Amino acid sequence: MKTIGLVGGMSWESTAVYYRTINEEVRRTLGGFHSAEIALYSVDFALIEKLQSSGDWGGLTDIVVGAAHNIERAGADFLLICSNTIHEVAPEIERAITIPLLHIADATAEALVQNNAKTVGLLGTSFTMEQEFYKGRLSKQYGLEVIVPDESDRMLINGIIYKELCQGVIRSISRQQFIRIINALAAAGAEAVIAGCTEISMLVKQCDSAIPIYDTSSLHAEKAVKWAL
Repeated sequence: MKTIGLVGGMSWESTAVYYRTINEEVRRTLGGFHSAEIALYSVDFALIEKLQSSGDWGGLTDIVVGAAHNIERAGADFLLICSNTIHEVAPEIERAITIPLLHIADATAEALVQNNAKTVGLLGTSFTMEQEFYKGRLSKQYGLEVIVPDESDRMLINGIIYKELCQGVIRSISRQQFIRIINALAAAGAEAVIAGCTEISMLVKQCDSAIPIYDTSSLHAEKAVKWAL
C-alpha cells in the first residue's frame, strides 16, 4: 500500500470527510482491520482565508508548498490538496515537490466522462466558479461544457461556504437556496452538477437534487485509494 499525502485544514471540516472516506474505502476493499497509510499536514485556515481575501496568492502558495514539503519528507508517495479552491496554485505545488499530485478536477472529470456527461453545472467558492484554473481544466482537457450560477447566486454560495460550512454551520434555509440554484442550472441545460467545494457535501446530498451531484471530495478520496492500492 502506498502512503497518501493530504494537505488539509482548508477547512478541517472537509478534511475530516477525506480521512473517513479514504479509510472506509480501504476497509471496504481490503477487509478486516485494514486502514489507509496517510501523511496529513493540516494548516491554520484562518491564515489561508486572510490571504485569499487580500489576494495574496503568493503568501498562500508559500504556506501550502511548505505543507507539501513536510508531507513529502514524511514519506508520502503522492499528494492530495483537500480543497478545490487551493488548486489555483496546484502548478506551483507540483513544481515544488517530486511526488505526483492527484488533481481534484481530474478525479471529478473522469467520473463525469465515464457517465457520458457533456454539460455540467459548477458550484464552489467565487474563485472556483469564476477563474479558469478549474473550469478551463474541465473544458480543455475533458471537453466538458461548464455553466455557473449568475453573479448574485455566486456571491450567495460563496458567503454560505465561508460564513457557514467552513465553520461547521448547517442551515436548512441555505440548503433550500442551493437546491434552487441547482434547479436553475438544470433548467439551463446542466446534466449534472459538480459540488466544487469540499464542504458542499455537508449541506446538499443526492436526495436533494433531480440531477446527479458529483461530490468532489468523495471522488478525490476514492481515486486516492485506487492509486494507493
